[in-house]
Amino acid sequence: MPQPNRDTLRALMAEQESPCLSLYQPTNRAIPEKQQDPIRFRNLLKDLEASLAREFPGREVQSLLEPFRELAGDSDFWNEGREGLAVFGNSQGLQTFKVQRPVPELVIAATSFHVKPLIRIVQTADRYQILGLSRSEARLFQANRDTIDEVEPAPEVPRKLTDVVGEETEPKENLGFHGGGSEAGAIHQGHATPSAIVEKETEQFFRAVDRAVLEHHSRPSGLPLILAALPEHHDLFRKVSRNPYLTTQGIPFFPKPTPDDELREAAWKVMEPLYHDRLSKLVDDFQEARAKNRGSADVADVARAVVAGRVGSLLVEADRQVPGTIDTATGRVEFADLGAPGVDDLLDDLAELVLKSGGDVIVAPARLMPETSGLAAVYRF
Repeated sequence: MPQPNRDTLRALMAEQESPCLSLYQPTNRAIPEKQQDPIRFRNLLKDLEASLAREFPGREVQSLLEPFRELAGDSDFWNEGREGLAVFGNSQGLQTFKVQRPVPELVIAATSFHVKPLIRIVQTADRYQILGLSRSEARLFQANRDTIDEVEPAPEVPRKLTDVVGEETEPKENLGFHGGGSEAGAIHQGHATPSAIVEKETEQFFRAVDRAVLEHHSRPSGLPLILAALPEHHDLFRKVSRNPYLTTQGIPFFPKPTPDDELREAAWKVMEPLYHDRLSKLVDDFQEARAKNRGSADVADVARAVVAGRVGSLLVEADRQVPGTIDTATGRVEFADLGAPGVDDLLDDLAELVLKSGGDVIVAPARLMPETSGLAAVYRF
C-alpha cells in the first residue's frame, strides 16, 4: 500500500466533490491487539454515518458508506497492521493509507477532507526511504527513527534484473568466444566476456532503478534515500545515479527478506546527523530571518503572514496544540478552549494553509524548536 506524500496532501486539499468523509484510527501490528482493529473500524463507521446524516441531511448516505463497509469486511486488508489508518472517501472513490505513526481516532463528514493528522505524518523531519539493491533485485523501504516497513514500489520501478534485460536465453558460460581461446582475443573479435556482460547488465539495471525511484518515489516524497547494498555495488550505483536525494553515506549490506532492527538501526545512524543538520539549518534560517524582520514566532503575527501568502517555511512543534480559530480572510486569530464549538488547533490550521500556498512545513520535537510558542516562520518577503 502506498505511503502518503506531498502529492497526496496536495490532491486531498484540492477542491473535491462534497461530501468528503475522513476517518482516522490508531491500529496495531501484533496479535491479539490487531484483531480488534476491524471491530473499532465498524464502530467508527456508525459515528461517520451519524455525522454524515447530521451534516448533509437528505444526501444518499448508504452509497457513500458502502466502500467503507466493504473495507471493514476485507480480511486481507486487516491482516497487515501498522500504527495508524487514514481513509478518505466521497462519490469519486476511496483512498486508504496505513501509516507508521499513531493518529487520533476521528471521523468527519465535511465539504473537504480533514488532512491535519496526515500533514504531521508527511512533514515530520525524521522520515526517510531505503533502497535495497543487489545486481538482480531492488526493494524499497520507508522508515522513521522507530519504525521500518517494506513498501510496494510503483509499477514503473524494476524489481528484478530480468525486468530490464529480459530472461536469459543462454547461460553466459556457454557463450561462444573467438580469437584463439584467450579472453583478450575474444574481446578483440567483438565478443564480450561473461564478466563484462554481467557488469553491463548490472549497470543497465541500476540506471533503470535509479530513474524510476527518483521519478516515482524520491521527488513526490522529498525524502532522503539511503542505499543498502553490498560494498561492491555502492560505487557502481553512485556512479550512475542522478538522484539528488541519495545520501552520501549508505548501509553496507543487502536487507534481509524481512526488515528488522538491524536495518532500521543502521539506517538511523545514517539519518540522524542529517536530521539534526536539517533542523539546525531551519533554526538558523529562522534566527537570521527574524533579525531582518522576515520571520516570527508570534502566533498572531504568523497567522496574518500565512493568510497573506508570505510564509515560505514553518516549523511546528510536535505534540503541541494552540486552541483557537483563524479568520482566513484577515488572519485574525482568537484563542479559545479546544472543547468549545468550532475551535481547532491553530498550529494545524496554519500548517495546512502554508502547504496550500506552496510553502514547507516541518514538524520538530519541542527540544529542537527555537521558541516556546509552538511555531517559527520564515517569510518569503
